Amino acid sequence: MQPAPRPTDAELAILRVLWERGPSTVRQVFETLSAERDLGYTTALKMLQIMHEKGLVQRDDSDRTHVFTASQTQVQTQRTLLDDLLDKAFGGSSMSLVMQALATRKASREDLAEIRRMLDQAEGGKR
Repeated sequence: MQPAPRPTDAELAILRVLWERGPSTVRQVFETLSAERDLGYTTALKMLQIMHEKGLVQRDDSDRTHVFTASQTQVQTQRTLLDDLLDKAFGGSSMSLVMQALATRKASREDLAEIRRMLDQAEGGKR
């Protein structure tokens, strides 16, 4: 099986709409995205067509209005992108990635508590 293609930033914006809304028409994707950025309807349509050709989205064309869904879940896509970033930018070092993420953006107390819980779980301990 061929690995899923890496979505561009613009394609990720469309995928986020599909993950949040679920199956959506071009019009629904366009309306959601155009509230945040300058985007034309035909641009949204063309991008969804390209994403369909790439295998990033599936299209149900049983009705006159085509409905699009993401081919992969958000978690699957995040893992694919993270694996790629981990290898390319951090030489495969999870520690370097986490240290850089924590140094770059301040984590909330809740986030830090969740990170501690996950570390404990990874070590087999309980907290």
